[in-house]
Amino acid sequence: MKRASAGAIHPTAVVQGRVRLAPGCVVGPMAVLRGPVTLGAGTTVDALAVVLGPATFGRGNRIHPFAVLGGPPQDRTYAGEATRLVVGSGNVFREHVTVHRGTRKGGGTTRIGDNCLFMAGVHVAHDCRIGDGVQIANNVSLGGHVVVEAHAVIGGHAALAPFVRVGCGAMVAGGAMVDRDVPPDCIVRGDRAAVASLNVVGLRRRGASKRSIAALRAAFALLFRDGRPFSEALRACAPLARRDRRVRRLVAFLRGSRVGVRRGPSASGDASGSDKIAVMRGRGRHG
Repeated sequence: MKRASAGAIHPTAVVQGRVRLAPGCVVGPMAVLRGPVTLGAGTTVDALAVVLGPATFGRGNRIHPFAVLGGPPQDRTYAGEATRLVVGSGNVFREHVTVHRGTRKGGGTTRIGDNCLFMAGVHVAHDCRIGDGVQIANNVSLGGHVVVEAHAVIGGHAALAPFVRVGCGAMVAGGAMVDRDVPPDCIVRGDRAAVASLNVVGLRRRGASKRSIAALRAAFALLFRDGRPFSEALRACAPLARRDRRVRRLVAFLRGSRVGVRRGPSASGDASGSDKIAVMRGRGRHG
């Protein structure tokens, strides 16, 4: 990798500090790059986009106009230390997306995987970790330290509180206010968001077998629908977990939850208590 040639950068762009562009990178009119920044091959920074370092991007990313990536964290403890943003390959950042660098207390790095789509107006706060193939719709806000695992989908105008974790293949419905963890392969919705159903459509799209989906349905019923104590429901899922890796992943996620999950209404329609139950594994910090 070498410093970009003048031909790759529009003459009205502003490039400051140590900026390294691999072959095939394009920087559009009035874009701003302030190093240290490294852009992988084939990455495009469109007109009026801003990339601030320390930041590293993989191959083939597309940064649309008015996106601001790598800005300092909105955190009262941040004192100007050199934290960073690390982005994989093949991601799309649409207009007005903002992604902030990490903080020292959060490990110093905000990290994004490969092949993610951030639609217009998305905000990714400091120290977030985003897995591969994640899709986040317009005007979603992720608080600090949020983890979104691979292939999760977040609907428009949802907001996730700090330290929330969204499991692999999960879906957050549009407009949801999420202050508890979202289990893998599940759908949450509402204010405050509760587990609503299994994400069967997503499972099928990712090639889950009928047997695996059936096992997840059985586990889901035990965990979220029959109203038994959560510890008892987890124990009841053990035989299913031994036979199916997706059930194992679900059970492991729930056992490791820091901020808990919120169960939705029971199958009988009684929402008097089951929709308010949260599993707490330690006290998550919201703020």
